[in-house]
Amino acid sequence: MNTDFDLTRISGLAEDEALRRLREEGFNEIPSSRQRGLLHIVLEVVREPMFLLLVGCGLLYLLMGELSDALMLLGFVLVVMGITVIQERRTERALEALRDLSSPRALVIRDGRRRRIPGREVVRGDIMLLVEGDRVPADAILRQSINLSADESLLTGESVPVRKSASEQTKASARPGGDDLPFVFSGTMITAGQGVAEILTTGTHTELGKIGKALQSVTQEDTLLQKETGRLVRNLAIVGLSLCTLVILAYGLTRGNTPQAWQQGLLNGITLAMALLPEEFPVVLTIFLALGAWRISRNRVLTRRMPAVETLGAATVLCTDKTGTLTLNQMSVRQLFAGGELFDTNVSKRTALSERFHPLLEYGILASKCDPFDPMEKALNELGAKFLARTEHLHQNWQLIREYPLSPHLLALSHVWKSPDGSIFEIAAKGAPEAIADLCHLSALQQDELAGNVANMANAGLRVLGVAKAHFRRSDLPPQQHDFRFEFLGLIGLADPVRPAVPAAIQECYTAGIRVVMITGDYAGTARSIAQQIGLRVPEECITGSELDAMSDDELKRRIGNTSIFARIVPEQKLRIVNAFKANGEIVAMTGDGVNDAPALKSAHIGVAMGGRGTDVAREASALVVLDDDFSSIVAAVKLGRRIFDNIKKAVAYIFAVHVPIAGLAIIPMFFRDWLPLLLPVHVAFLELIIDPACSIIFEAENAEPNAMRRPPRNSKNRLFSRGSLLLSLFQGASVLAAIIVLLAVSARLGLADENSRRTLAFIALVVANLGLILTNRSWNRTTFSMFREPNRALWWVVGGAIAAMTLLLNVPFLRELFHFAPLHLMDILISIAAGIASILWFELLKLTPLLNSTSAEKTPERRLLP
Repeated sequence: MNTDFDLTRISGLAEDEALRRLREEGFNEIPSSRQRGLLHIVLEVVREPMFLLLVGCGLLYLLMGELSDALMLLGFVLVVMGITVIQERRTERALEALRDLSSPRALVIRDGRRRRIPGREVVRGDIMLLVEGDRVPADAILRQSINLSADESLLTGESVPVRKSASEQTKASARPGGDDLPFVFSGTMITAGQGVAEILTTGTHTELGKIGKALQSVTQEDTLLQKETGRLVRNLAIVGLSLCTLVILAYGLTRGNTPQAWQQGLLNGITLAMALLPEEFPVVLTIFLALGAWRISRNRVLTRRMPAVETLGAATVLCTDKTGTLTLNQMSVRQLFAGGELFDTNVSKRTALSERFHPLLEYGILASKCDPFDPMEKALNELGAKFLARTEHLHQNWQLIREYPLSPHLLALSHVWKSPDGSIFEIAAKGAPEAIADLCHLSALQQDELAGNVANMANAGLRVLGVAKAHFRRSDLPPQQHDFRFEFLGLIGLADPVRPAVPAAIQECYTAGIRVVMITGDYAGTARSIAQQIGLRVPEECITGSELDAMSDDELKRRIGNTSIFARIVPEQKLRIVNAFKANGEIVAMTGDGVNDAPALKSAHIGVAMGGRGTDVAREASALVVLDDDFSSIVAAVKLGRRIFDNIKKAVAYIFAVHVPIAGLAIIPMFFRDWLPLLLPVHVAFLELIIDPACSIIFEAENAEPNAMRRPPRNSKNRLFSRGSLLLSLFQGASVLAAIIVLLAVSARLGLADENSRRTLAFIALVVANLGLILTNRSWNRTTFSMFREPNRALWWVVGGAIAAMTLLLNVPFLRELFHFAPLHLMDILISIAAGIASILWFELLKLTPLLNSTSAEKTPERRLLP
């Protein structure tokens, strides 16, 4: 086993050379069948029912000899298809960006510097660092390793991890499986130890590529919203096809049973089908969830599973780690305690460190890695460089022989060092003070005294480590740390400042009705001190890991309702905490970063892995990955989740409302023999040019409501299409239809009795009302006039385009004839516009009353946050 981990001597590939190999050999990825190219998207659009109906209408016009109508309709086909293709391509690009972000990461050395890059960007010859919990991004050979094991079950089917050993000469790769081989393979998981590996093959040349398996992190799965929408679309499609058939039969049989009557009936039936077809619903959900996940990723939070986007707004409890999430994870040694004496780096003015503390710091450094990555070990090395430089207490020439790692049963690790003369082994141990006390076999009195000193340091908000040393003369090292005779050296207290944005984020959670629970491996005193700094409620209520083990599930369910801090918790206990919150009916978000956190992350409604310090195991078990490890990023993601769900509801409300008058104007003429059809397929196609971008672009781009984080979480059992919001949407559409019917009823008095004049009058009112529905549904709490201050660039493109198009249709004779319109006087146009505006005014007035807010609010049961 090669344990020489002096990474300063490794320079790795030059960045220019790595880029050259990336260009020549391609990305380290296996082609995914899920990525859709432009041609694939076009073929999918061509199969859409709306597209087929438009083409069918165009062909029917050709058969009837209406060439201009046919060409106009087929022109609309191309425009509608173009809009849909652009929307789908935009969605696909967002998904591709998420797939790139979610690929396994790799820590490589290039130009002598460590760089963390996406796994798809590693190249042949890269030097990468592997630690427990990493997913290996490419086939590689180990050059250095310490106690490294890998789970190769993905390739071999064997669930038992295999040991690995380093090699300096071997280049040819071998098959997966078997112990003590120097090769690690793409897609396998490092289960223990650490190592330095040189990449041999990437992409399709790896063992995983040869098998043809593709590991993809972001999967498109049916969410609860998609299932609900699927049922709605199916039901509306059945109703639409039934009414379409009924209209065709009724029109043909009641209009003389002539070929012309059946042709007209077929056109009317297709128009009705287009009016009722709910083709926007699946588009809205696909685009909103994909682009929503992309927007969340811009806030440094990666969405790995789409259901998390809709679940975020319902989260009621946010369980978070302390170190690196609530704090900066930038450790500094604040206090040293040895031989009954305390040294405080902030208080003491001494430039030299008393000899009493030298062994404590010396062995604390020996129990750390030579080239540390962990913030605590960095802090120890920095203090050692300051106080122990040019002394005999720093041992650059000692050789690391063996490492005894942390375990769930003993929260301490030991390093065995060999001096240059080889006469004796020196063992340095560090870890939880009680674990070090156990290794040193301290008496009960000594342990009580130690606990008091630990409590004093913990109450100052410090993370406390114990340090011990041992000597060993035999060459056959024992299998366990307990077999050494350790001597207790003292305590090290490390400070980790709170992230500046955390206190405000905590208060925002409380305002939003979300409980924040701190789960930490630190002492209760440390946790309480940090809790007071960040404004966590009821910091005095705390459950420790030992108390948790002694509790029954029922007692834990009862106690957990009033507890904000869990201290001295090991990762395995997180799962029980999650299950207790779930048993109390909470929607739980849980953060984690280690291998052992994976069960809790998977069990939580929203598992949140840390992207900076988290393992790939934790990332793959989670629904979200916080790329900067910042708690405030999680809170920002919750706000975005609420915004996304709100905007989906707005879009759905608009879709329901706008289809009511379109369907009504297609159906009503069927019941009056003297009424010719008002809406033709070309009119519905024109309206779709407004509806499609409105529901998929305008509402998606809306900002969060001002009260998004001032209201309780939505009830996860509430359906998107609730009865109250559905009725309000239907009333919106019905009021537009009623206004147009009244307009048509008085059209004779306006001198507009012919078919084309009535159609023109009704269509102007319908387009104006359509734009009004867009504006009024941007918010159900704020008036349209107040919403003008909210920027939405897509809104003005759609509204401006619709007004410009209607101006051309009314004033260009050729276009008027294509749409079967008649020229109107300015007063008639103004009356029609007024009817369209009046149809939505009642909803604007309703916003000023408390009735709408109580109707549209989420029916969330009263929840008691901690007092």
